[in-house]
Amino acid sequence: MHRLNVLLLVTAACLAAQTRTSPPLFEVGGANLPAQKIGPNDLIAVSVYDAPELTRTVRVSTDGLIRLPMLKERIQASGRMPPELETTIAESLIRENILIAPVVTVTMVEYHSRPINVIGSVKRPLTFQAVGGATLLDAITRAEGLSSDAGPEILVSRTQSGENGAPATIIQRIPVKGLIDEADPELNVRLFGGEEIRVPEAGKIFVVGNVRRPGAYPVEDSSGTSVLKLLALSEGLLPYTAKQAFIYRKEHSSSAKHEIPIEISRIIDRKSPDVPLQANDILYIPDNKGKRMTISTLEKLAGFGSATASGMIIWRR
Repeated sequence: MHRLNVLLLVTAACLAAQTRTSPPLFEVGGANLPAQKIGPNDLIAVSVYDAPELTRTVRVSTDGLIRLPMLKERIQASGRMPPELETTIAESLIRENILIAPVVTVTMVEYHSRPINVIGSVKRPLTFQAVGGATLLDAITRAEGLSSDAGPEILVSRTQSGENGAPATIIQRIPVKGLIDEADPELNVRLFGGEEIRVPEAGKIFVVGNVRRPGAYPVEDSSGTSVLKLLALSEGLLPYTAKQAFIYRKEHSSSAKHEIPIEISRIIDRKSPDVPLQANDILYIPDNKGKRMTISTLEKLAGFGSATASGMIIWRR
């Protein structure tokens, strides 16, 4: 009978120990994201076994520190991996005589210190976190691809430490054709957070005057854009076109427009060489009545064509 009583007491003690309300190691935190160095504004979950008062989610401050209850000093979290922070927290609890042998677990809940911004000519500009690393194609895919007016290059900007430790912005130019059409793996650069992906809009050349479809036409390849190509895009000349046309080009050193006369009839007849065009040029082709438009009128027509949804101007005489 005495042995039976002892056995019952031991069993009851074991059951009581098993039913103690100590938090499980992964109760706090939810998602356990891929381990990367912790940064400012990240949300982490700290779990201290058998210490519910210390188990909680903590937001890392902008200066990279966290504060836990009962600890006098804040703890440096930024720049450390989760296992490193576990060791630091445990050492602080022991040093301040709060726990003798703490078992600490740190998991990542939210990353906010590795933003990647995707802006410009994409279908859905956005900001996302580089959790576990990302690539340039990942970023473009998240933005639902390039828009129809995207230019020939993608700009990847990073901030790095320059001379004397001062921050310096490094810009990498990625050709769209090589990245997407040719699938060059060297151009699909790795992203680690802090980058800005900007897709500039393609430059436009404006065609106004005596053509069938005046409007704004994107410059996909500046090396192959010319007067004859723009005439083909605008579906050719209307009857009674003057022999001379004009290119209006902005000077790089000032805001003034420079007028370049061209013999449009000789170019079409292949008696004069084709003339290259640049982004933001205005190609004005008057009729043979000899009536010249002013540059302000041409710029208004060009701006209207660029602002319309189709990029075309319907111009009837």
